[in-house]
Amino acid sequence: MDPKKTALVLIEYQNDFASTGGTLHEAVKGVMESSQMLSNTVETVEKARALGATIIHAPISFTNDYHELTAEPYGILKGVVDSKSFRQGTWGAEIVEVLKPQNQDIVVEGKRGLDAFASTNLDFILRSRGITTIALGGFLTNCCVESTMRSGYEKGFNVITLKDCTATLSEEEQRMAVEKNYPMFSRPVAHDAFLDELAGEKSISTDGRGYSS
Repeated sequence: MDPKKTALVLIEYQNDFASTGGTLHEAVKGVMESSQMLSNTVETVEKARALGATIIHAPISFTNDYHELTAEPYGILKGVVDSKSFRQGTWGAEIVEVLKPQNQDIVVEGKRGLDAFASTNLDFILRSRGITTIALGGFLTNCCVESTMRSGYEKGFNVITLKDCTATLSEEEQRMAVEKNYPMFSRPVAHDAFLDELAGEKSISTDGRGYSS
């Protein structure tokens, strides 16, 4: 894996999800703690950045009255509105401090829905920088991360999902997404295996289940 052609895409590592006091933190806290996803992500970002990979942050945000959305939102976005999450200019919408973007990082603009490609400049950024491999982490495992994974697969990118850098609402949902859905549209691996591959120490297997020497 060539770090210069690899991007680590961080989806919604924002205070409303990732920090104590965030509007949605209690909902994901259990899975976050069981997998140590935040500390795993911090390690992955620091080492991937040092190896020369592109770090891309994909936060979601809305105006205070959510007028970007339909007047009667449903599904996951209704939950965002009802909990008053990810409002522009609030602490909750800010990227968590331990993953604060560095000068060389990129923050994509315009994410208003689930798929990080759909309403942003992510595809333009990746292609203009010659990125061929994307590694995904973030929230929710079976929602925004999965939506982005599927789009990346369809767009022809080599998609890696960092299974211990994701979190969702329950252990059951986490397991089902990582074990059943992720292998169909990506190569799901642990963060340390990804870092080994990025450093040139191992090569990725073709069956989507991990790495082999």
